[in-house]
Amino acid sequence: MKKFYQFPDWFLWGASGASYQVEGGIYNNDWAFWAEKGKVPPAGESTDHYHRYEEDFDLAKSLGQNAQRISIEWSRIEPEEGKFDEKEIEHYKQVLISLQKRGLVPFVTLWHFTLPLWFAKKGGFENPDAPKLFARYVAHVLSYLKWHCKNWSTMNEPMVWASAGYLQKQWPPFKMNPLTYVHVVHNLIRSHNLAYKEIKKIDKNCDVSVVKHNIYFKTDLKPWNVLMYWFAKWWWNHYFLQRTFFNTDSLGLNYYFQQQFGKSKKFDQNDMGWDLVPEGIYHALKELKIYNKPIYITEAGLADSKDKFRGTYIKSLIYWIHQAMTEGCDVRGYLYWSLLDNFEWSQGYAEDFGLIHVDDKTKVRTIRPSAYEYKKICEDNALEIE
Repeated sequence: MKKFYQFPDWFLWGASGASYQVEGGIYNNDWAFWAEKGKVPPAGESTDHYHRYEEDFDLAKSLGQNAQRISIEWSRIEPEEGKFDEKEIEHYKQVLISLQKRGLVPFVTLWHFTLPLWFAKKGGFENPDAPKLFARYVAHVLSYLKWHCKNWSTMNEPMVWASAGYLQKQWPPFKMNPLTYVHVVHNLIRSHNLAYKEIKKIDKNCDVSVVKHNIYFKTDLKPWNVLMYWFAKWWWNHYFLQRTFFNTDSLGLNYYFQQQFGKSKKFDQNDMGWDLVPEGIYHALKELKIYNKPIYITEAGLADSKDKFRGTYIKSLIYWIHQAMTEGCDVRGYLYWSLLDNFEWSQGYAEDFGLIHVDDKTKVRTIRPSAYEYKKICEDNALEIE
């Protein structure tokens, strides 16, 4: 027997992307600098979304979507300290107009991991002046683009960025210093709070969020594991939000995996080696309910080059999203990560998250079969399960 899970008429369906991961041609930020040194893979021309965004938005529209999440590349807007490139502002204005013409509601992230080279050389978010410098950039963008977007996120996954760069030595600036890590987290908190206030001076009616990557933590009953579970849950999922949620209008949730303290059963895994646990998004949403804010799922997807699990996984995610909504979670939309195959940071182009495959050489776009399964959900505004 088929079961139908209907969503509200206002619910948004779409996909996500980020500037450095898809645009191509960005050579004035910290990631490009370290790529030249051989510390990270080069992004190069990526998918050339910078020039082909209209083609990509046409594809998104053809797949039944009504929203898209993008990011703005700080190093394009402010290539030198205090000097803003108005041609690049105009470019992003045209990107937003292109979305609006297609009936795609834009969600814009103002900072998605990469730093302008001048800012990185000043210490990035280690610098005590970082919140002011970030807020200045944010205010400049909003002053020009406020008429073309109402949904803004100050930053993407601040805890991920700080831990990868200051604890794990995986990302720029390749440090391993717990004290600096904590300092950077606090500066990111200050940066969000100050940026929020600057945004509201410019457009008090817009919606401002922070995008958090939250993990579904689990534990067995061994005392040490229980202790680690509670600490991890507090520090990773809630510490940042507890210090910023008064300066948010909504919350962005990125969900990818669970972490089990103690033994865990075996699950199917995606190409990144992450367990496929779609019900974890239900638990992540229930945790966020305490903040009493609308929630947009800004990323949830998987690396699956063979498209083996993607269709089923998306349906399972959406089932658990619906379940959380029936239990009082104020979820307003789901944006799959990602619309296109793209540059996946330390993995380079080895992992394929996209609903749409992009040929590395020709840049030809090919819609994957799973995208049509998602299309049916978007167009029906409902999930149908056998």
